[in-house]
Amino acid sequence: MSKRIHAPLVAQELETLRAGDSVLLSGTIYTGRDAAHKRLCALVAEGKPLPSDIRGQVIYYAGPCPAKPGDAIGSCGPTTSYRMDAYAPTLCDLGLIGMIGKGQRSPAVIDAIRRNGGVYFAATGGAGALIAGSVKAARVIAFEDLGTEAIRELQVEDLPLIVAIDSEGGNLYEEGPARYRR
Repeated sequence: MSKRIHAPLVAQELETLRAGDSVLLSGTIYTGRDAAHKRLCALVAEGKPLPSDIRGQVIYYAGPCPAKPGDAIGSCGPTTSYRMDAYAPTLCDLGLIGMIGKGQRSPAVIDAIRRNGGVYFAATGGAGALIAGSVKAARVIAFEDLGTEAIRELQVEDLPLIVAIDSEGGNLYEEGPARYRR
């Protein structure tokens, strides 16, 4: 059975999630890929404000396709998360509490997740059209010049995810294969 959670997230709710749990996420999340992350971290390094407050927020590593008439968004599948690993610890330390993508994360990101009580969710790669059905509204909020890689605010309903790395550092990418080998 899937657990229902709502974004923005709260640490107490995330503490109940374990690697391998299925969740349905509803609420407000943001998209951002490597170009946007690079700009966000440059703003931090320069002491400038971010385009929005990221405390308690979720970033979905996706660059959505343009929407067809009548749709909120086009295909919206996850991108490989390790591209953001150089930037994620900085954003986590500023309050980013959830990340959505696909693939394993570096030890530095896992440490940042644990240190900040966050969670890394996996979305199903190759299911971008299906995932787009969970997006009810979308709007660009920053870096419009990046096109599909601009930061978007999404309103999602029952976005299907799996907890890949939980707030205690439990890691489905390590634990899953170990269970299978037994």
